[in-house]
Amino acid sequence: MAMGEGEVGEGVGLESRVAETDSAARGPPIRVVCIGGGTGLPVVLRGLVRWAGPPGNPELELTAVVAMTDDGGSSGRLRRRRGILPPGDVRNCLVALSAPDDLLRNVFGYRFGGAPGLRGHALGNLVIAALAEQRGDFLEAVKVSERLLGAHGTVLPSTLAPVRLVATRADGRTVFGERHLRHGPGPVVRVGLEPERPPPSAGVLEAILSADLVILGPGSLFSSVLPNLLVDGVAAALCRTHALRVLVSNLMTEPGETDGMDCEAHVDALVQHAGPVVDAVLYNEAPLSDAARARYEHRDSTPVEANRVRLLERGILPLGADLVRAGPRARHDVKKLASCLVRLARTGVGRA
Repeated sequence: MAMGEGEVGEGVGLESRVAETDSAARGPPIRVVCIGGGTGLPVVLRGLVRWAGPPGNPELELTAVVAMTDDGGSSGRLRRRRGILPPGDVRNCLVALSAPDDLLRNVFGYRFGGAPGLRGHALGNLVIAALAEQRGDFLEAVKVSERLLGAHGTVLPSTLAPVRLVATRADGRTVFGERHLRHGPGPVVRVGLEPERPPPSAGVLEAILSADLVILGPGSLFSSVLPNLLVDGVAAALCRTHALRVLVSNLMTEPGETDGMDCEAHVDALVQHAGPVVDAVLYNEAPLSDAARARYEHRDSTPVEANRVRLLERGILPLGADLVRAGPRARHDVKKLASCLVRLARTGVGRA
């Protein structure tokens, strides 16, 4: 059933339904695991953090599992020059889970300009790198950063192994490294990690197995979402968990990666790499502005369409809602997306 239809749509929108129960008596926190990376995962966390803090009686217990294949920008430079794991996506998630008015949050997000050297580095990346070298443990550096920022949730690198993304395109060509993925015609049909099946970070499998809701995406399918599922034990844990597993569909296709792929094709890719790990797809059904369509058509990027009938035939629940932010860019609206996800979390619907 599409969100906005049936029971949900009878004169009452998702946001008002969420607001009605905000003050309701709460039991133990709902355990939500968000899996991804890049710019998509922080969008989800920024929306959900409202229900996860401040401490006391949070409704949600948030855990972010973050891909560790980033090898571009500041993270890539730190990987190559310092030999540390990429801190950028982790930093973005830590910042998303901190209070909006926190002074340290703003400092962590500061990016240097000016002359070469520090130019392009985010200060938070340097802090995490310094802590990792000081403590000799990247995961410990992340935990310390959580405490510094007062993060209302847990951030876990999917693996602590120095992995590299390996992608195969439809024409058979192999691409090594995430930063090269978009430099060529797509789509990608397969991704892997070097080394294969790296061990998961402590706590990753436990978080997935004990979750009530697992959120996959939004974000780059082959470079932000799937790398997490290729870590040893993660796909198996996703198949075993009793959580409701929801794929948040991207709004637009990504040139060089998901050209021409609709929601069903995104699900196919997940199943081919990791098995049956999706119960529902949350997708945008609101029209984009003419300005947004024109902007992305110029880049050969098109809306990710959802065929509800085909998804249902595959046993996938299609959930359509207005998820788009107003403006000339196709972006998820943080509040709209979070309202939908909280609504799903509160249903208590798992697979068992």
